[in-house]
Amino acid sequence: MAQTTPNHTQTVSGWAAHDPSGKITPYTFKRRENGINDVTIKILYCGICHTDIHHVKNDWGITMYPVVPGHEITGLITKVGGNVTNFKVGDRVGVGCLAATCLECEFCKESQENYCDQVQFTYNGIFWDGSITYGGYSKMLVADHRYVVHIPENLPMDAAAPLLCAGITVYCPLKDNNLLDLPGKRIGVIGLGGLGHVAVKFGKAFGHHVTVISTSPSKEKEARDRLGADDFIVSTDAAQMKAGKRSLDFILDTVSAYHSLGPYLELLKVNGTLAIVGAPDKPMDLPSFPLIFGKRAVKGSMTGNMKETQEMMDMCGKYNIMCDIETVMPEEINEALDRLAKNDVKYRFVIDIANQKPSSL
Repeated sequence: MAQTTPNHTQTVSGWAAHDPSGKITPYTFKRRENGINDVTIKILYCGICHTDIHHVKNDWGITMYPVVPGHEITGLITKVGGNVTNFKVGDRVGVGCLAATCLECEFCKESQENYCDQVQFTYNGIFWDGSITYGGYSKMLVADHRYVVHIPENLPMDAAAPLLCAGITVYCPLKDNNLLDLPGKRIGVIGLGGLGHVAVKFGKAFGHHVTVISTSPSKEKEARDRLGADDFIVSTDAAQMKAGKRSLDFILDTVSAYHSLGPYLELLKVNGTLAIVGAPDKPMDLPSFPLIFGKRAVKGSMTGNMKETQEMMDMCGKYNIMCDIETVMPEEINEALDRLAKNDVKYRFVIDIANQKPSSL
């Protein structure tokens, strides 16, 4: 395993964590030259994901320091490789979680490359050449074109950045459960944060009755008036939870903190499904009786494949869906990470990498 190879000759300015304290500091490193299958991207914006916190603090025990986080990247193409035909210099593009897959396994051949056993991520991964991948907290990125998507012209580049992770993460379970083309269902969204607020927007755009389920009564006005939710259930209110029993066809659980699934399963109709996209660091409680007596299913979902990611981005362009963001400068990254850990953001931080005036504020 090597930080770089002899092909890494491009000097790049970025921001990295060097130890489990998680403190981000300026960091100069090398990126590879643009290969025949690559595009070089001038990074304009990079979203801050909760996963970034886990990596910079080595919460999962897998961090390879120094780590340059960031997998919600938008920017402009400055160079294209000889084999690249679907991108050109000047294109508005995005890069999400994926940097490389094997391209040969059953999942890769079936456009499910995000489930490839050899998947490598945009940061803290091992690229095909053996180098460690560095993410979007940096001025420039070289990416294989097969893991890059176009950004619709009508979407602001800053507010589009978190769609590369938060957006696709909530889009896929909605698609997998036939909620894109069959309107009129009653769906619930647990948690009104970076993922949850986008899920509400998708649910309404696809024609569903959307209920937000939250521990915070103070979020009801925001959920209804700003995001268009139809109903709101305070999950700590026993009367509200009882009143909502067997009322929902589908629930999307976006919460990344420990919680029991039992009370939420009771909100599902018979044959209902609860899809988990949040990633608590401790196992969740899953009682058997709500499953058995409701013929309910619990399933997981991760970020989507590249075909789905482009499809999702095009859908956002069609419905003018973007993330609600707070833009920060690179020198404010540590403060933003601290605030994100406390859920003190509506709803996603985006780093203004190129120091240009935010387009969506």
